[in-house]
Amino acid sequence: MDGEDLTVRRAAVEALGAYNGSVVVVDPATGRILTMVNQKTALGEGFQPCSTIKVAVALAGLSEKIIQPTASYRLAGMRMDLTYALAHSYNYYFATLGQKLGFEKVTYYAHLFGYGEKAGLNIPGEQAGYFPAAPPKNGGVGMLTSFGEEIRQTPLQLAALMAAVSNGGTLYFLQYPQSQAEVNSFVPRVKRHLDIGPLIPMVKPGMRGAVEFGTAHRAREDGAIAGKTGTCTETHTHLGWFGSFNDMGGKKLVVVVLLTGGRPASGPLAAGIAGDVYKILGEANYFAAAPPITPANLVASQICCLR
Repeated sequence: MDGEDLTVRRAAVEALGAYNGSVVVVDPATGRILTMVNQKTALGEGFQPCSTIKVAVALAGLSEKIIQPTASYRLAGMRMDLTYALAHSYNYYFATLGQKLGFEKVTYYAHLFGYGEKAGLNIPGEQAGYFPAAPPKNGGVGMLTSFGEEIRQTPLQLAALMAAVSNGGTLYFLQYPQSQAEVNSFVPRVKRHLDIGPLIPMVKPGMRGAVEFGTAHRAREDGAIAGKTGTCTETHTHLGWFGSFNDMGGKKLVVVVLLTGGRPASGPLAAGIAGDVYKILGEANYFAAAPPITPANLVASQICCLR
């Protein structure tokens, strides 16, 4: 942990408190892991992603032009667009989208976005999660694209995808410096560039809406946050996910929270914990932009350094 950002780690530990689970915070501009609370959970074989899979499915549907972001569709007696479906995590919308995409296309985009492979670069103990080779026996592709049936997602995989959405489409290898020397010599490593730049403004309103008025409203803070919750039960373990990023401010972060039972676990609760991380850091002025470089600043720094 000598390479972690101690301010971020303190905020994550305080926010998670006594809950079972993990908090992973990443710099989306570089792929550096700033903190990883409860590494065993964060690096293990993964858990069902629940509704967090819907972000990847939305991007796939937009890429294939199966849906239009502002088009309203009638499903089960309701009319809704993508923003509403994401904000309220409407399962039937994403099950139908998955069926229209088909398992082959869903698989292609899932692997493109990092499912089934390690998100990190040379991080000891990291597992690659799992993506099924065939549609799930329970509910087929519709259950996969609405609940993440049979997928195993790690917090690092979700953090890497959230970072790509935050930064405009660069999927970084996540790196976890182990010392201050490694932090000082840190070099970002790009895994691949995702052609999702034009699509991000189409999914972001639904992710913002989740926080403003939808399933993630417990994460709501003064600053703009975009995210996606996930709630489900895997082999009698209640899971709560929230993948997010702050959308304003001088410093961007990705915050992923996974709760794994023991105490109540749900996506809204995970969103509240992430909201506390942002709140604690905001109170510490962590997100304040660095002062612009001016002649006065340069003179001041030169005087400082000559002493």
